[in-house]
Amino acid sequence: AAEAADEGALGTVPMLARKGRASYLGERSIGHQDPGATSSALLFAALAEVAR
Repeated sequence: AAEAADEGALGTVPMLARKGRASYLGERSIGHQDPGATSSALLFAALAEVAR
């Protein structure tokens, strides 16, 4: 799950933000990783570390 979350966060880089604060940037949001996806990936990585 942690690896999938990390891949998903990286997958947001080419996307156009349509919700949240990043949506105000419009086309300039393309090329930046989504902070919500990144924090979720960090949460899953920490959870996986504790589970080990």
